[in-house]
Amino acid sequence: MNSAFEPQNELEQKLLAAQAGEIPGDTFMTELLQAQVFMPILEKHGIEGLQTSKDATPLTLTTEDDTQILILFTSPERAREFVRDYPGYEGGLLAEFKWVLEKVGTGLGISINPNWPVGLDMEPEMVEQLTQLGS
Repeated sequence: MNSAFEPQNELEQKLLAAQAGEIPGDTFMTELLQAQVFMPILEKHGIEGLQTSKDATPLTLTTEDDTQILILFTSPERAREFVRDYPGYEGGLLAEFKWVLEKVGTGLGISINPNWPVGLDMEPEMVEQLTQLGS
């Protein structure tokens, strides 16, 4: 299934290795904290791709059980197709995953690379544990 997915950066290589069982999950999570991720941000005005607002609104979706899920990607290129369904989220922010965790707070789940064969879904409890690990 992953044969069509060509890793484009170090994070994607590590994610692929973790999913294949080549590196332990906890090792991957520790490395993920330091990795750069792309967070689509709602831009109500301004130049395309340039975030000007101080009140950034990240792309979040709500599951059937009312859990808020923060949508992240391993690169801006991975986000392009997904955000077509969410007008205004074409731009975004590249940031360390640890910084993202610090800014979004608790109670959110996270989905990295939704609709891609190589990605990661985290329940709010796992996000909480990672936040504590990263602090």
